[in-house]
Amino acid sequence: GLFCVLASAAVMQWLHLSTALGAFIAGVMLADSPYRHELEADIEPFRAVLLGLFFVAVGMMLDLDAVVARPFFIVGMATALVATKAAIIFLIARVARMEWRTALALGLLLSQGGEFGFVLFAQAQKAMLIEPQAASLFGAIVTLSMATTPFLMMISRRFRGAPAKLRTDMEGPSSDGATAIVVGYGRFGQTVAQLLTAHKLAVTLIDWEAEQIDVSASFAVKVYYGDGRRVDLLRLAGASEAQLILFCQDGDPMEADHLATVAESFPDAKIFVRVFDRRQVIALYEAPIAGTVREVYESAIVMARQALEALDVEIDEIDDAEARYRDVDHQRLVAQAESGDLYAAREVMLRPHAGRNVADQTAT
Repeated sequence: GLFCVLASAAVMQWLHLSTALGAFIAGVMLADSPYRHELEADIEPFRAVLLGLFFVAVGMMLDLDAVVARPFFIVGMATALVATKAAIIFLIARVARMEWRTALALGLLLSQGGEFGFVLFAQAQKAMLIEPQAASLFGAIVTLSMATTPFLMMISRRFRGAPAKLRTDMEGPSSDGATAIVVGYGRFGQTVAQLLTAHKLAVTLIDWEAEQIDVSASFAVKVYYGDGRRVDLLRLAGASEAQLILFCQDGDPMEADHLATVAESFPDAKIFVRVFDRRQVIALYEAPIAGTVREVYESAIVMARQALEALDVEIDEIDDAEARYRDVDHQRLVAQAESGDLYAAREVMLRPHAGRNVADQTAT
């Protein structure tokens, strides 16, 4: 990785271009390489320091007298820069057939000047293409445009998604004396709820997708409307008497602090959470819940078992392989959660081998 960066920078210098441009191109090339995460981990300790030094160097190049002398020019040009970039990006997004609200939000979020502009101004000044005062003015314009980022993010928030249509025909949750409350009645929640129902448990269903509620109603399934993650809504649904609360929704992950609030509000209920991947499992490792379930974990194990059965492997051997995998995976999860490092215990990971079976390699 370091050799690639240095080589790219050397080529750019040989072409009489910026070495920073070469480093940038090297980063783009390495972004899709198998070493990406390792490089990110190695660079992380230096990134904050070097980034700080970069902005210190940029700030030292500014001619404050030139900036103070023309404040209205700087504010006007920064406004023009933001407006022009937002308009161009909006039009490009619309040509790409993005919905107008999403296109406008994208234009606002990407309308600021970029840090690479500082590099270009410095190189242009060094090559005597622009005056030092002009470089200072341009740098101040870019800096001011970047300072608008948090405000533009707040403005764009209302445009990032289509406005939810107000439905007045949806019934909110009410206490039915159910044993379990299932939040999210999508493909995951349906399986959970039907299995609980098969055991003759009373189940209350909550979902905030109006379309999903309508579809469920066509199958004679009662689903209450609302955001089942809210404590007040769970209380209305009878969570104080429920024995199980199962968060089966997809989308934004549940936060450990919020789950702690739910557990404190309903101490008699055991809480289970659907998670997307092991990162979310690690994030909820110390949360006061009964368990987490990764979306594709069990289904992947079932597929692997079926594959081994297709090869006429004995059931006992398949059970041993599954037990070994589960044990290794649990060891890694515990080590990762305790250390906060996703690469912890990677030496025990079961790595696939191409070409020959692991048993054959061991024998040789």
